[in-house]
Amino acid sequence: MGFVDEAKFYVKAGDGGNGCVSFRREKYIPRGGPNGGDGGKGGDVYLVADRNLRSLIDFRYRSHFKAESGVGGQGSDKHGRGGKDSFIRVPLGSVIKDAETGDVLVDLIEPEQRFLAARGGRGGLGNSRFATSTNRAPRKATPGQPGEERWLVIELKLLADVGLIGLPNAGKSTLLSKLSAANPKIAPYPFTTLEPQLGVLHLQYTDPCIIADIPGLIEGAHQGVGLGHQFLRHIERTSILLHLIDVSGEEDQPLADYQVLAAELAAYRKELLERTHLVVLNKIDLVDAARLADVTARFAALGIEVTAISAETGDGLDALQTTLGELLEKQRAEEHHDLSGE
Repeated sequence: MGFVDEAKFYVKAGDGGNGCVSFRREKYIPRGGPNGGDGGKGGDVYLVADRNLRSLIDFRYRSHFKAESGVGGQGSDKHGRGGKDSFIRVPLGSVIKDAETGDVLVDLIEPEQRFLAARGGRGGLGNSRFATSTNRAPRKATPGQPGEERWLVIELKLLADVGLIGLPNAGKSTLLSKLSAANPKIAPYPFTTLEPQLGVLHLQYTDPCIIADIPGLIEGAHQGVGLGHQFLRHIERTSILLHLIDVSGEEDQPLADYQVLAAELAAYRKELLERTHLVVLNKIDLVDAARLADVTARFAALGIEVTAISAETGDGLDALQTTLGELLEKQRAEEHHDLSGE
């Protein structure tokens, strides 16, 4: 699947240190009391979402991750040092599953979001903990508890910068192939794209962006019709939604197509309407200037600005790339400001 990379890995938290059995041995105090210290707690294993990682390639070279064990307690009431935690950095958009049950444990979609993958074992208790009025010299201490260990599966659902949405045959696959090095399947029948396809658009003045051609949306998708939730689940992860509309439809068809898309987004999750949206009229090579002006005016009457292109001939693609670059640069600057708090 173009959108998913997967790896299996093992995590082992640190074991707790053992408690200590010890008694005071001081001059002039022949029968000193217990002074065995506790063992230190084992280190935890955390997964941390990293916005700078884009793939799971690191897991191909390393699949076992262990935290440090706690140190055992000592005499003179010296407690053992706790084990150091282990932090595994993973890409944003990573879904973590239990390898045995397949249950989803966490979806890491926020920068620096942490997930406790394995908890370190508790340290054992030293014999000083067991002293009572009737047992002043206990020779009992407890061992440290083992740290948690398990196999996990990580699935990466890339957080695309731009999601191409549109009704079947709006020309999304063709546009993706022209904007990037992607080579999606292109054919003149509905649902050519059965799973998201990815491409990378290299921009002149800002970092490259990932574009996802999402499976065709139809009316009723929020209820699972057609490819339904498969489409909408991936759309949640994109920051800019590019509505691709077939301008060659008759009368109000282009506007009606856009309204279907907007209605499905709103029905699935209203927050999607707050994303950055870009409406692009495609297939201008199939209509004359008067028709293009008419459709543009119909959108303008609703306060919607449009960009006109022909993915097939390449007309208007340079201007579209410039617009995408400006939107991305603005958005990344805002994200950096929010993260830095400046």
